[in-house]
Amino acid sequence: MSNMQETKAKAEAKAEEMSQCAKDSATEAKDRTVDAAHSATDSAIETKDKTVDAAHSATDSATDSIQHGKDQSAGFLQQTGEQMKSMTQGAMETVKSTLGVSDKK
Repeated sequence: MSNMQETKAKAEAKAEEMSQCAKDSATEAKDRTVDAAHSATDSAIETKDKTVDAAHSATDSATDSIQHGKDQSAGFLQQTGEQMKSMTQGAMETVKSTLGVSDKK
């Protein structure tokens, strides 16, 4: 083989080696990009799930608080109504007693 053919063969081998190295680098970069995308997707899903859970928890807490407030309001209104009834009956008895009109005979 002549010197020129030997140089050409070495140049072609080196070019093939560099080409394969570039392909390998590109494949590694693609794989890292895919892994990063999967990781980002998993992280986003996890964050979404945590947000949904927190929203459900907040909704449940608000619902419980509203129900508690309703229960307290109902009790307060019933108590106030009974006090008003008692006061009205007392006032009626006082007026009857003052006027001399009594249910007792």
